[in-house]
Amino acid sequence: MSEGLVTAAYIVAAVLFIFSLAGLSKHETSRQGNIFGVTGMAIALIATILGPDTGHVGWIIVAMVIGGAIGIHLARKVEMTEMPELVAILHSFVGLAAVLVGFNSYLDHGGAPMMPVMENIHLTEVFLGIFIGAVTFTGSIVAFGKLRGKISSKPLMLPNRHKLNLAALVVSAMMLIIFVRTDSAGWQAFALLVMTVIALAFGWHLVASIGGADMPVVVSMLNSYSGWAAAAAGFMLSNDLLIVTGALVGSSGAILSYIMCKAMNRSFISVIAGGFGTDGGSTGEAEEMGEYRETTAEEVAELLKNSTSVIITPGYGMAVAQAQYPVHDITARLRARGIKVRFGIHPVAGRLPGHMNVLLAEAKVPYDIVLEMDEINEDFSDTDTVLVIGANDTVNPAAQEDPRSPIAGMPVLEVWKAQNVIVFKRSMNTGYAGVQNPLFFKENTQMLFGDAKESVDNILRAL
Repeated sequence: MSEGLVTAAYIVAAVLFIFSLAGLSKHETSRQGNIFGVTGMAIALIATILGPDTGHVGWIIVAMVIGGAIGIHLARKVEMTEMPELVAILHSFVGLAAVLVGFNSYLDHGGAPMMPVMENIHLTEVFLGIFIGAVTFTGSIVAFGKLRGKISSKPLMLPNRHKLNLAALVVSAMMLIIFVRTDSAGWQAFALLVMTVIALAFGWHLVASIGGADMPVVVSMLNSYSGWAAAAAGFMLSNDLLIVTGALVGSSGAILSYIMCKAMNRSFISVIAGGFGTDGGSTGEAEEMGEYRETTAEEVAELLKNSTSVIITPGYGMAVAQAQYPVHDITARLRARGIKVRFGIHPVAGRLPGHMNVLLAEAKVPYDIVLEMDEINEDFSDTDTVLVIGANDTVNPAAQEDPRSPIAGMPVLEVWKAQNVIVFKRSMNTGYAGVQNPLFFKENTQMLFGDAKESVDNILRAL
């Protein structure tokens, strides 16, 4: 395949990637957006493999077959509830790839002599690509561990942690100057290795210092980092499509992170710098907040029968219990009775942006009754019954009522304004952010304990 055909294929692939992002912005076109993205990637891979600068095609195909087989296996095996962890670990692969490309580009960039200015530009690309890739690699592994429960969701509060981060950046900048300006291969290798070690530690510490409540933002942020790492690899490989694709992923991930921080009333700079986090403590013990009231599935079913409007606010607990299917059945049963049923989705419900929307779509819940927080928050005061299924921090009134709370100022679903609130929980334990929820002790709230799926099934039978 000629260079011109490769360039043309790259342009088509880039346009398809843009269409993919546009399609993924809406539920109705998300499937089409995925098809655009897959098609664009297939065109990009074929054009690259058949391009004039590609060698050892056999080995490349073997690697692709192995990687594709692993990807298909994971895609079929991983549950939707585990999708946040999968996304986080895939980001680490992108970071590691950028690091390996960077070292390879440093060791062998074709052998042709370069002008001093171009040599400096190339070395800077190598250095920054490895730095971003290393930060993405270890940061994504820590995010995976926290989402998986292998690492505590509490933020790591090292003494002078901000000064440590600043020192890491300053020393890395010094290594960049040495790496670019020295003529000694030994000093160059030393500077590059020192920076790599610092970047690996920096990425680990950066994410470890962020509390569990901000993990959705971290996943989005790491998505942005992986994009910039890919773009840096594109510069090192002189691959225009990789640069464009990395820029699309990097910029869209940064925009999504900013939107989520705004929705959580968090400082974007503070979150990505590891500045936000709690010590994992709660706002108070259960006995200090009063007593809670317990209910049964039969009583909840009777309450739903006598309601004219119902709002369901799902959380990660619904995802873990796989309760979205019986929730759909309850929704259909109530709507058949003429009861108005809608869903209220918090921007960071679950542990990945859009996680709840995908789970509800998987269960065939109609799109038109699934509303975002800003669309439905004013309607809670006119609602008879709210079902809080597996949600905790996203419905916590302490965000508005307690300025000392770690989640103070975070916009939440104002479910407590409804006439009746039913909270589905396994126990009275705190949520992912480690913050006690005063909602559980309000007079209009009743607790339905047990596995969410079993509880919903019992309500369905009672209906």
